[in-house]
Amino acid sequence: MGRWAGMQAPLLGLALLLLPLLLFQPPPCRGQNIQTAPQNGPHFGFTRAVYHATVYENSAARTYANSKVKMGIHLSQRSWEIRYRVTSGDDEGFFKAEEYVLGDFCFLRIRTKGGNAAILNREIQDNYVLTVKAYVKGEALLETWTKVSIQVLDMNDLRPLFSPTTYSVTIAESTPLRTSIAQVTATDADIGSNGEFYYFFKEKMELFAVHPTSGVVSLSGKLNTDEQNRYDLEILAVDRGMKLYGNNGVSSTAKLFVHVERMNEHAPFMNLVSHSPSWLDKNAVYAMVTVEDLDEGLNGEIDSVVIVGGDPSEQFFVERSDEGEFAIKASESVNWEAYPQGCNLTLQAKDRGTPQKFSSVKVVHIKVNKRQTADTRFEKEVYDVSLNEISPPGTIVAAVKLKPEPDDAEYILTPSADSAFFQMNTLTGVISTARWFTQVSRDVYNLEVLEIDSELKVKVRVTVDDANDNTPTFDQSSYEVLVNESVPVGTNVFTVSAVDEDKGENGYITYSISSLQPLPFKINQFSGVISTTKELDFESSSESYVFVVRASDWGSPYRRESEVNVTVHLENINDNQPLFERVGCQGVIARDFPVDEVITTMSAIDIDELELVKYKIISGNEWGYFDLNPDSGVLSLQRSLSAASPKNGIFSLKITATDGESFSDPMFVNISVVHGKAPPKSFNCKETRVAQKLAEKLLKKSKAGTKPKMEEGFIDLFSVNRQTPQFDKAFPTDIAVREDLNVGSSLMRHKSDRFSIRWRDSLKLYLNLGGRGSQPEGRWSIPSSCSNMSDVSLGKTLNPELPPLLLLWHMNGISEY
Repeated sequence: MGRWAGMQAPLLGLALLLLPLLLFQPPPCRGQNIQTAPQNGPHFGFTRAVYHATVYENSAARTYANSKVKMGIHLSQRSWEIRYRVTSGDDEGFFKAEEYVLGDFCFLRIRTKGGNAAILNREIQDNYVLTVKAYVKGEALLETWTKVSIQVLDMNDLRPLFSPTTYSVTIAESTPLRTSIAQVTATDADIGSNGEFYYFFKEKMELFAVHPTSGVVSLSGKLNTDEQNRYDLEILAVDRGMKLYGNNGVSSTAKLFVHVERMNEHAPFMNLVSHSPSWLDKNAVYAMVTVEDLDEGLNGEIDSVVIVGGDPSEQFFVERSDEGEFAIKASESVNWEAYPQGCNLTLQAKDRGTPQKFSSVKVVHIKVNKRQTADTRFEKEVYDVSLNEISPPGTIVAAVKLKPEPDDAEYILTPSADSAFFQMNTLTGVISTARWFTQVSRDVYNLEVLEIDSELKVKVRVTVDDANDNTPTFDQSSYEVLVNESVPVGTNVFTVSAVDEDKGENGYITYSISSLQPLPFKINQFSGVISTTKELDFESSSESYVFVVRASDWGSPYRRESEVNVTVHLENINDNQPLFERVGCQGVIARDFPVDEVITTMSAIDIDELELVKYKIISGNEWGYFDLNPDSGVLSLQRSLSAASPKNGIFSLKITATDGESFSDPMFVNISVVHGKAPPKSFNCKETRVAQKLAEKLLKKSKAGTKPKMEEGFIDLFSVNRQTPQFDKAFPTDIAVREDLNVGSSLMRHKSDRFSIRWRDSLKLYLNLGGRGSQPEGRWSIPSSCSNMSDVSLGKTLNPELPPLLLLWHMNGISEY
């Protein structure tokens, strides 16, 4: 109550101070006796350049700002009638300047406006700097200005607000007393004591306490989840200052949700009992583990027991046998030869509590009682064998055998992902392939062979060697590109690319161009980049080039190749200037030559697609006697020559031709004007043979486009591998041999005439299709009755240019034709 009375006192005093000012209406600032000021009168100005005043926020209309010093102007002349006006600094229109005369001083008073003016709000803006203008009514030259800095004072008009308004926290049941579990936060935009507040619970709480100023919530009682595991607390904030509008100052409510959980306090502990089973036991148990946990409920339940060490190959596993009991077992593939003294496994248990807790680790020794065997072992400790990738199913890989080998030895492949590719003869120990390997990306297969009776095992490592079984494949089925005819020699036109799925040199690719005709291109054999080797000319060469690019790998024993068709189109550009068919023309015309009569005709040719040419007189026709038709090139007389007086009696016309982009070299037409009975006109010019050159270019281009395509027929006949080898029908399906046959003995001899006949038919087909080339008729002859290559004979002496087929025979060591 005392605090509230103390806060009311200053407000009451402020109201009593402002009451006379609100009731008193000031007169205008003018003197009692009005006099006219002299021309150079006394000083007219404010007492200070800047005044400082204060006013409370939310002040009512017509509330005057308070200043510790008097603001205004001394009345040097009683006749002055001074007016004040706010000129800037009050964009919202909060303030109004008023005048009040007392004696010889005109006071400046700043008050808040009435009506619909907005209310001052310190939280939005706490200071205004007003520019006030003073002037004497009726005196245009008497003006002055000053600054008034108005500080907006804070009123306790805002409530404290929570941010956020909801809090949630989870604590353990065993949380000690006086532990801070959460903190709520509220803010009050007022300043000073107006912005101070304190926190308190809406309802009395025995288990929790909130600090009045910091908002920290702490535990003040012992928790019991069996009685209650959740508490919904409501916290309020109360403003300490007197409220402007008389409310109780309570903010919005903040809610704190406290969840109480029973925590996992105890870690599980293990008891281990090891066993030594016999090698004959099936599904043997090597150790039993019992686990206990002193917690109750879910915190005391055992989640699992895991092997955390001693088993890098993961050959052992833990199997739950009963609640809290676990058995240690092994997979069937355990190689006990690798553990002659047994092995040590490190175990750890974990419960299902929150947070989850782990037991301390314990080590159990695992071993097996093995049968004593004689000194029997496999011939090799590890069998390392190589296998070609293209080996068909049934290919023998290796033969494993015990030494000494029992009579009843039986071998099997230990089942695995790798063993699915192989099969084993259980009696002989021979391992062979069960499927193809061409579609498999793996290179090494690890097998394990088990002899059933002795339980001896041996490793077999099969390495698959890559074979050249893949053909290079281009990334496109064909290539087609447009090339500008003006590109420099050596320009990269485009790039072909092929891939080969083989490895090493079997998959290394080089490129080459296959063409019987000369081409203006070359290819980088390693990168596949095709570039120009000659200048390209659309007007004199073929408009497109079609050739084959071949991709070859480096495989062995033979290379694999693939081909792709490439088409290069030349793009015609305007790279030639027009050329005149005749130059250096000289002629004579009579002075009375008729107007509009044709004198001569200009003719220029543009080799670029015979584009239309335009003609123009550059100089020599300044008087306009002549007219040159820009389209036809006809030169005619435009006006009469009766009054013409050319220099030295000669008109020298400089003429040019253009295709719209390029201009020809200029040519001159010299026209002499004569009197009397001269011929009406007479002209002679020098021939440039442009038309003939153009015809030769077009003929060359025509020949380039009509060359016989020998290449296609040749590739189709001999480069494409169309047929597969075939054995003769008489080839035996089985062969009987003696058991004691020596190594290297010949098993059979087979002779077939089909091979020779095919060579003969191929040669005959080549000759029938024009394979004689430039050879005279009768150079090659094949008797109709021949049945092998020796029957093919020559009618005359061989020309050095042998047909490709005969060259191929020669390269294969065939000396008789």
